[in-house]
Amino acid sequence: MAPRARVRAPELTGRGGWLNTGGKDLGLADLRGRIVILDFWTFCCVNCLHVLDELRELEEKHRDTVVIVGVHSPKFVHEADHRAVVDAVERYEVHHPVLDDPELATWKSYAVRAWPTLVVIDPEGYVVAQHAGEGHAHAIETLVGQLEAEHAAKGTLRRGDGPYVPPEPVPTELRFPGKALLLPGGTFLVSDTTRHQLVELAADGERVLRRIGAGERGFTDGPADRARFSEPQGLAALPDGTVAVADTVNHALRRFDPATGEVTTLAGTGRQWWQGSPAEGPARDIDLSSPWDLAWFAGRLWIAMAGVHQLWTYEPETQVVAAAAGTTNEGLVDGPADQAWFSQPSGLAASGDRLWVADSESSAVRWVERDGDGFAVRTAVGTGLFDFGHRDGAAGQALLQHPLGVTALPDGSVAVADTYNHALRRYDPATGEVSTLATDLREPSGAVLVDQDIVVVESARHRLTRLRLPEEAVRVEAVAHRTQRAATDIAPGTLRLDVVFQAPAGQKLDTRYGPSTRLLVSSTPPRLLAGGEGAGTDLRRELVLAEGVTEGVLHVSAMAASCDDDPENEYPACHVHQQDWGVPVRVTEGGAARLPLVLAGLDEEESG
Repeated sequence: MAPRARVRAPELTGRGGWLNTGGKDLGLADLRGRIVILDFWTFCCVNCLHVLDELRELEEKHRDTVVIVGVHSPKFVHEADHRAVVDAVERYEVHHPVLDDPELATWKSYAVRAWPTLVVIDPEGYVVAQHAGEGHAHAIETLVGQLEAEHAAKGTLRRGDGPYVPPEPVPTELRFPGKALLLPGGTFLVSDTTRHQLVELAADGERVLRRIGAGERGFTDGPADRARFSEPQGLAALPDGTVAVADTVNHALRRFDPATGEVTTLAGTGRQWWQGSPAEGPARDIDLSSPWDLAWFAGRLWIAMAGVHQLWTYEPETQVVAAAAGTTNEGLVDGPADQAWFSQPSGLAASGDRLWVADSESSAVRWVERDGDGFAVRTAVGTGLFDFGHRDGAAGQALLQHPLGVTALPDGSVAVADTYNHALRRYDPATGEVSTLATDLREPSGAVLVDQDIVVVESARHRLTRLRLPEEAVRVEAVAHRTQRAATDIAPGTLRLDVVFQAPAGQKLDTRYGPSTRLLVSSTPPRLLAGGEGAGTDLRRELVLAEGVTEGVLHVSAMAASCDDDPENEYPACHVHQQDWGVPVRVTEGGAARLPLVLAGLDEEESG
């Protein structure tokens, strides 16, 4: 193996303590002799959830040599709540130790800049690799094999059971339900997300009538007792009386026939969509990415494609899926649908000539409407990725916190499942006002209308909760927050941006069809940059900072494709690595003239 920089791994500290260890605190000394993979994640982040799924196979295959440690590093205020972290660890079936680090102590000591980030520590306690974003499982698998061989030969590898201790299961009828749909007969169909099932409840919202799905993670069509889902979420009635299901972790759309109980697949291959993959075509041949919710609008099924910050559509007659809105760049930008930016759209509701969207990571409510021959995207509430809170009043200054659901109300307004505020909010387009309808709801993720009532999916209370639609709004004390991450001090003038990417061992950059890398740079406020913004293929760029702007956020999106480096192989296996960063910066004399962002590998200028 090539020599690696010897960087001692900092200790693991977090005020929230440890989960999944049976009450024991862990330190790096406890893990010496094992290969440790630190997964810096936060449970709002769909890219982090993708990485959890990417690591499952590696975690099982190398269980006696590898210990994965989740370091939960919150973005939103709600994510610093220890109870919420406990819920998320169960909700997403995290089967390894997790350090709850609400003050980002370990995040800072490892100089992490983005969710998700993976750090590999060798059995002697040295950092040997860092990877930001998704798509690195193959590279880490290769590195783990090398580390196993190297340290077995040195006598420094310790095999055996890891420190994971599963929590006791809790018996409830539902477990972290995601969305609900009112069926024509007055019963409810609920996505029982953590149990990988659909559940039909009686009209009282409590009594279980039937379960659809075997209750184990999988991707299998067939009758209700044999079909398998993987963390299903959104539900929508189709014109033929069947129900479309957003089978989120299978990256697929399924169809459930309430009359027969049969489950079939409408769209998706089971593989995750990556940049460069087709974004339109026969539904069963096109990859999708974490579809989260569904709604019938403008004669087709719309899909909140949370994993790529887009809206897609599915047309049952032609059986074609297509990207319909969003560029895959994460942010809040209005305009023509193909130019708009979304931030993890997670809730949809059709109302007349508008399709309402809960755009969760920007804490926003958006809508789609017809615009000439196409569609356009507008924003009702929300300002971007970093501002959130609980504030009512005029929509321009109102604040939400990571909403996951929207429900059209009879008067033309929209109810919002304001998930991380544990509230049901309302936006009225007629007045431009935002109000609070109900509080003390535990992570509401969706709602459905039933006569004069609204039935809320209280995800973290594992139940449906029926509320009378109030005549007046509830008064709450206003609170505003910003994402709390330390700003990077940079010097005025020219800033050298380096996205560090080292192809995994045995691979090289794939240049057979042109450049294999992509870099997109923008800023908030836009006037922060006087030069260097925009798209390009070089992972190194000179940014020119404008005079007079002293702080802001640099938005950097990078992608690299690498393939097996074997000239004898006509069809080499290829892998896409990608990540988005939002880096808060402060312009000050004496600040750094170089900003390194590690996509994969180690920054030799810092660690060498």
